Amino acid sequence: MIPKLHYISQGSSPKEHLENIQKACTSGAELVQLRLNSSAEKKLLKFAAEAREITAHFQTRLIINDNYKVAKEVKADGVHLGKTDSCPTVARKHLYTWQFIGGTANTLQDCQALIEKEVDYISLGPFRFTETKDNLPPALGLNGYAAIIDVLNTETPILGVGGITTDDVAAILETGISGLAVSGTITRDFNTIRTFNQLLKASITEEQRYTFE
Repeated sequence: MIPKLHYISQGSSPKEHLENIQKACTSGAELVQLRLNSSAEKKLLKFAAEAREITAHFQTRLIINDNYKVAKEVKADGVHLGKTDSCPTVARKHLYTWQFIGGTANTLQDCQALIEKEVDYISLGPFRFTETKDNLPPALGLNGYAAIIDVLNTETPILGVGGITTDDVAAILETGISGLAVSGTITRDFNTIRTFNQLLKASITEEQRYTFE
């Protein structure tokens, strides 16, 4: 099972990314993604190994953004591949069988393509405009999520991503989105991890209670 909340690392330097990953682990994050896009592979390997040490201490899962070779080398739990990164099918051939692969999607067609390539989860967004990433496609919002999820009808977990706050969670879950990937909101206040986790898990309890009655 892939955790419902992913913390995507943020920071002005690799050191700050690692410090924030430690803060996220201390605050109860079950999964963190190391996103150091500008680092050369040799440097990324060094920082990924440090991130692996931190997350292993807290028994938190670690995903490496973009680079499946580094993910394999440090024995991270998986890799997250953006639209311009390696093909998930290629990455799968190189990774350990227990490592999982996530992919980024912005459209229904993106989701369908990733499902065909048998990714383990999809990050769908952006939910709203965010300054965390450059050259973002148009925001999907609640209507965009609902329209895509409705047509997809898949068991592959779909995570909402892009400028999401704790106030958005209930409405996003109603669209059929099953989890969240969050960067800015958590980096500004790591205490929100607890709130996000409570909101995400509470929704499951309510659904089960409704089903069994």
